[in-house]
Amino acid sequence: MGRRGFKKYMDKRSPSTFKIQITSMVDMFVILLVFLLKSYSTSPVNITPSDKLTLPASTSAKDPQDVLKLVVSKVGIFVDDKKIVDLNQGILDVKDVDASDTQFIRSLYNELDGQAQKARQIASVNEEIEFDGKVIMQADRHLPYELLRKVMYTSMMAGYSDVKIAVVTKD
Repeated sequence: MGRRGFKKYMDKRSPSTFKIQITSMVDMFVILLVFLLKSYSTSPVNITPSDKLTLPASTSAKDPQDVLKLVVSKVGIFVDDKKIVDLNQGILDVKDVDASDTQFIRSLYNELDGQAQKARQIASVNEEIEFDGKVIMQADRHLPYELLRKVMYTSMMAGYSDVKIAVVTKD
């Protein structure tokens, strides 16, 4: 059988009875896709600690919310990446603390109060947004608790009474 004979034979033969059934394969891929989408979770809030900041470790598994970010490091106190108070190895200068209330940090209060007023003004215009007084605090694990207490007290006085502390998860 030559080349021409083979070509005639291929043209004359009956259509193939073998057909690929892909419905079960499509079902399998849909199940895999749904499984992967359900198992893959990501938080819409991205908290990236500074390389000079060591967060405490915890077994907590809650996702952070998108709220005001307060960072307390050894070099300063930051509100939304803006340096508000200078610190010297985690120690406040005497001029930063209010003379009548040693737990109160005036410059931090002024910034947080301005942020709260801005958030309340936005909430008054937009019905979908509500000012809830939440803040996420990233604090270096080596800072003294006395400093963190002053920061939390000052934020509470400015209207941010719900303070969550950012941690890294233990493995």
